[in-house]
Amino acid sequence: MKVAATLARKGGDEFVKPGKLVEVRFVKGQSLSLAASRLLALMILTAGADAWQEVTHKLRKADIRRGHKGNERIVDTLEELHRTLFAEDDKSWRGNRATKRFSLIQASWEEVEEQGRETGWIEWEFTPDARRLIQESQSYAVMNRQAVLGFRSAYSLKLYEEGALRLHRRQPVWKVDMVGLRAALGIEPEKYKDFAQLRRKVLTVAKAEIDQLAHFTVEWDEIRQGRAVVEIVFRFAPKDAPAQLQTVDELAKHSAGRRARRDDSVEAIVEDENAVPHEKVEALLAQASASLAAPDRKPRGKFESFPSGSLRYGGPEFYEIGRLHGGGWDVDQIADSFRSEMGERLRLLRGIKLERSWTGYCQSFFSRRGRPS
Repeated sequence: MKVAATLARKGGDEFVKPGKLVEVRFVKGQSLSLAASRLLALMILTAGADAWQEVTHKLRKADIRRGHKGNERIVDTLEELHRTLFAEDDKSWRGNRATKRFSLIQASWEEVEEQGRETGWIEWEFTPDARRLIQESQSYAVMNRQAVLGFRSAYSLKLYEEGALRLHRRQPVWKVDMVGLRAALGIEPEKYKDFAQLRRKVLTVAKAEIDQLAHFTVEWDEIRQGRAVVEIVFRFAPKDAPAQLQTVDELAKHSAGRRARRDDSVEAIVEDENAVPHEKVEALLAQASASLAAPDRKPRGKFESFPSGSLRYGGPEFYEIGRLHGGGWDVDQIADSFRSEMGERLRLLRGIKLERSWTGYCQSFFSRRGRPS
């Protein structure tokens, strides 16, 4: 909750989801649609550091619709959240092992729209079980709002949450058996019974979307008994600075051509292993050289340019990000590494792209080196 409060004060697209909410599993036969998963993420983002308290939270319908004219989908999605049950291991009143089932939304209020007007708000309250999970969480997943809204598969979004939760651990892996995988991702029992189908329809699709939109990549190993896959080991790795920049560029583009751009990038890699991966960045560098001819110009606002000296004295907004995401490493040490790796490309970054690239690099630095001794 402290991290959630810090990110809320900082603003931007990053928010946290408590670890116990990421790891809670669906009841067998139930899952959330992509729209409902997105709405739940927006609810957690909106509630922020107050999510564990017994209060109501409010969200504009316009922030949910994302371009859709009507509110029918909001109503359906909200009711889906009310209906969906989650499960966790617990003890019965006799002290025996038991499975506890519960929902996350206790009550919600939707403003009745006036005729001809589509403004309005929804209001909701989390259940006591949801608030307990939030309050008890000792870990959290740092996620990006634009990435969450950009996924086109509910399975991709769930695997993204699992990766964001584990990325900064000493060993960023997730080992899970097939029953646990289905429960975590919400794969219905009758779907993809053959693992080859599950690999093609779920895992391959999720990997492609995560590698394109997240600040990390995912790989997996399949553990077999005989010919049957019984467990999967997912490995999550932070992207380096240039790859982070490509992700920031992609999130800023319209989603309409995202799949085509993803397919084109895969084809380019297959055709020419020696192709320069950052041609677009280099072209932008050449185009911008004239506008950057005055090196002594003063920054016009936050994240206008990356400071050349110590962030302790010359960039409080950058220093705060390094302190929050750098895992306890000296922020100026991370900044020196960032400057060295980015080189001339760093001069091109401004505004939200610079902020996201620096944030991603701090997370990557921490993930690669662990906590300082």
